[in-house]
Amino acid sequence: MSSFGSNFRVTTFGESHCKAVGVIVDGVPPGMPLTEDDVQPQLSRRRPGQSNLTTPRDEKDRVSILSGTEKGFTLGTPIAMTVPNQDQRPHDYGEMDYYPRPSHADFTYLAKYGIKASSGGGRSSARETIGRVAAAGVAEKFLKLTHNVEIVAFVASIGHVTMEPMSGYGKPEEEAEWLARWEKWWGTLKTISREQVDANEVRCPDAEISQRMRERIIAAKEANDSIGGSIVCVIRNVPAGLGEPCFDKLEAKLAHAMMSIPATKGFEIGSGFAGTDIPGHVHNDPFVLRGGKLGTKTNFSGGVQGGISNGENIYFKIAFKPPATIGQAQATATYDGVSGTLAAKGRHDPCVLPRAVPIVEAMSALVIMDALLQQLGRQGASTLLPADLEIPPVLKGELGKSKVVGQVKEADGTHTVQLPKA
Repeated sequence: MSSFGSNFRVTTFGESHCKAVGVIVDGVPPGMPLTEDDVQPQLSRRRPGQSNLTTPRDEKDRVSILSGTEKGFTLGTPIAMTVPNQDQRPHDYGEMDYYPRPSHADFTYLAKYGIKASSGGGRSSARETIGRVAAAGVAEKFLKLTHNVEIVAFVASIGHVTMEPMSGYGKPEEEAEWLARWEKWWGTLKTISREQVDANEVRCPDAEISQRMRERIIAAKEANDSIGGSIVCVIRNVPAGLGEPCFDKLEAKLAHAMMSIPATKGFEIGSGFAGTDIPGHVHNDPFVLRGGKLGTKTNFSGGVQGGISNGENIYFKIAFKPPATIGQAQATATYDGVSGTLAAKGRHDPCVLPRAVPIVEAMSALVIMDALLQQLGRQGASTLLPADLEIPPVLKGELGKSKVVGQVKEADGTHTVQLPKA
């Protein structure tokens, strides 16, 4: 489907070489200030032609809001936005008339629909993500105004060049050094900003590592090849309580969102696969009082426990494969199975990671916005109940707020509870 979300519903439209791409956003709260200037910055970060590390396709990607606002404020009705396709070269894709490109979606789209776009990647092209990024501009405005939510993604690895903490736990005597690496990583996630990420064209905040990443991308480009990598994203100031039990857990929604981005091949949250090396006494996140609120001392959970946000920073990693379309001649077959050689033409990214950063941020915003509106609806409904209802303290977590020995009356009798003293 081309729609995402339930309470904040986003429907994208358009192909890579049609007249325009765009989005319809339904469920936008009314009365919020919103103009094209709120949406354009992320589209400008996503657009092609930003450096010699990306495709030279020259698109300005200027957005127009067609409906849902008046005098700079949202009306609560669906918001429609479009971005024109201007720098198209359909003739670059003549080889697609004969060959499905290896690891691209040409063959699978034809298998599904019995028809396919004759140029570009159609709906499988990354230009489809323009609608997502535009919709996220609306979501981010609301999240910022209401909860000061901050979403920052950055390139964490290109090929074997990485800035992440080592995954192996090692020997027990190495535990302190291993934990120190994770503490440093969490410190980076607490302070990283989009300005730091955009300080170089690779969008990696580590200057020395970003230069090595740049060299790796250039090497792939000069060889008419491509290279993949990973992006890490952190979401800060998310209130506790977002996400639904069982099937709609917050990390499940995030995984769904991230894996819907073109070229993605993997998702992990918190400690991820590295957590499989860690014993439970190290991996568990103890609760502590911080700033008058309950928080966790460590954050291997990645800000989500039981599928529900716990108020800590949410962080996760997404793996991106090398772009499928490359200039090297590849042995393959035509649509009717005749062996041949394909050397793709056209303008393509040797590595999608730098341009994928705002797309990851966009999908993060859509997930959090949808979850927040669902939670606000639940909380709003709860306020309609009679105010004098006496909910048992044990159900409200109030026993844990006491620091002395106490007695709790329940239906089956009175129980003495021993709690830690201050």
